[in-house]
Amino acid sequence: MATSVAEEIKPLTERKAWKALEAHSQTIRESHLRDLFADDPRRGERLTVEAAGLFLDYSKNRVTGQTIRLLLDLAEESGLRQRINAMFSGEKINVTEKRAVLHVALRAPKGASILVDGENVVPHVHEVLDRMAAFTNRIRSGQWTGHSGKPIKNIVNIGIGGSDLGPVMAYEALRHFSNRDLNFRFVSNVDGTDFAEAVHDLDPEETLFIVSSKTFTTLETMTNAHTARTWLLEGIGGHQSSIAKHFVAVSTNAAEVSKFGIDTANMFGFWDWVGGRYSMDSAIGLSTMLAIGPENFQAMLDGFHEMDEHFRTVPFEKNLPVLLALLTVWYVNFFDVATIAILPYEQYLKRFPAYLQQLTMESNGKHVTLAGERVNYATCPIYWGEPGTNGQHSFYQLIHQGTRLIPADFIAFNRTPNNLGRHHDILLANVFAQTEALAFGKTAEQVKAEGTPDWLVPHRVFEGNRPSNTILADELTPKALGRLVALYEHNVFTQGTIWQVNSFDQWGVELGKALAQRIIPELENADEPNLQHDSSTNNLIRRYRKAKGL
Repeated sequence: MATSVAEEIKPLTERKAWKALEAHSQTIRESHLRDLFADDPRRGERLTVEAAGLFLDYSKNRVTGQTIRLLLDLAEESGLRQRINAMFSGEKINVTEKRAVLHVALRAPKGASILVDGENVVPHVHEVLDRMAAFTNRIRSGQWTGHSGKPIKNIVNIGIGGSDLGPVMAYEALRHFSNRDLNFRFVSNVDGTDFAEAVHDLDPEETLFIVSSKTFTTLETMTNAHTARTWLLEGIGGHQSSIAKHFVAVSTNAAEVSKFGIDTANMFGFWDWVGGRYSMDSAIGLSTMLAIGPENFQAMLDGFHEMDEHFRTVPFEKNLPVLLALLTVWYVNFFDVATIAILPYEQYLKRFPAYLQQLTMESNGKHVTLAGERVNYATCPIYWGEPGTNGQHSFYQLIHQGTRLIPADFIAFNRTPNNLGRHHDILLANVFAQTEALAFGKTAEQVKAEGTPDWLVPHRVFEGNRPSNTILADELTPKALGRLVALYEHNVFTQGTIWQVNSFDQWGVELGKALAQRIIPELENADEPNLQHDSSTNNLIRRYRKAKGL
């Protein structure tokens, strides 16, 4: 079992490769990328990998061949190959919830076999995909109509976390491929403003809501769903039966779905072996399929699967997700790096950094190992970013001349669907210029040679030696998006394996949710509540109640 594999592996800091990396990091810490490139004129060609439609240049990292060999040794000593095999074979590697981890099954082709408790789950996946496609075709063709007989023009996805971040990101990323006759909105925040603004200019008779909640009990999602139902009924003057024409569900709780008024024939399920942040290619992606159509959705799944197979089969030294993960471990654990910037030079990927924030930090933001022991090393860094070139006029100052080391992933595409003269050449020039500037900087001598006064020289020096990866693809298509998301999914998996944490639970989100359920009636009840929180929380509750006039 996967748990026995984990138990047999030495604690991270006691592994031979870890100790070797500690010693090695002291020798390389003062090395500069200027010297590493000068010593190896072909470094920029040698430290690259191309696979699954993606090209990775990792030459601008503070590593040598020895660094990479030691990191690969750490991956082997961490049981990464066994852990990969355990995930793909359906073992219950999510040990705290006793679940398999099989988002890879969501994009497995028909005819594949992936077993959970002895049952092949792939046919179930394709049954849901086929139902999604049939429903999508009815909406896009105008065959499905609302209560008054009007075709649907507006799709509002109601979800939160993985039920929102993935669909929003995918819609924005693939907007070029979307049906422009349909209008898509996304509601996640329990703040009523989110819902109010989303539906402000919509006609209820032409609006369809997708309510995405596995249990159909998620507080934020169901609060917004009930508000949507009230808005719809008030807007069309309809009976409860009209709900079935304007609501569908992505859920597994048929009783609650039916109770809400949704026809369970229009309920699209998924499984407990799919984590929310890994679910954008499941029924959670129904809004994505509605936007881009079943064929493009399948192309996205094909891209996911292509990267899955690359990760599963390719040796680690040429394995894109593994190399990215090992570089993250290198900086986090041996250079005290706290954050990593995700910098997509593609406006369609403007929500990609936000999507990765959940994927990475909810997965590996853990302080105990799989065995429940407190870690004595750093785990997940903070992921953040903005699309270029906006970020260059915002936070790049910190990356170039600040006191913190911030590795960055630059993501770009050789072609654009919106070819407007020189725009794309200028965009890509900025990608290449930024990685060059970060790596090599500008010395005091170079600044002086430009005629800069001595007093100004320190302000204009760029130390350089700031690491970055460059990820290039031909163009942003549905298949390319699938490859890119799977790249980071498996990157996260590899990091978690090395850090010996469970990347597939999220107990850290539970406590605040439970306390909120306790506080809600204390804010709403007319009678003065018997508050038994800390003095700060009690005072805040009383101030809010007073502001409400209670």
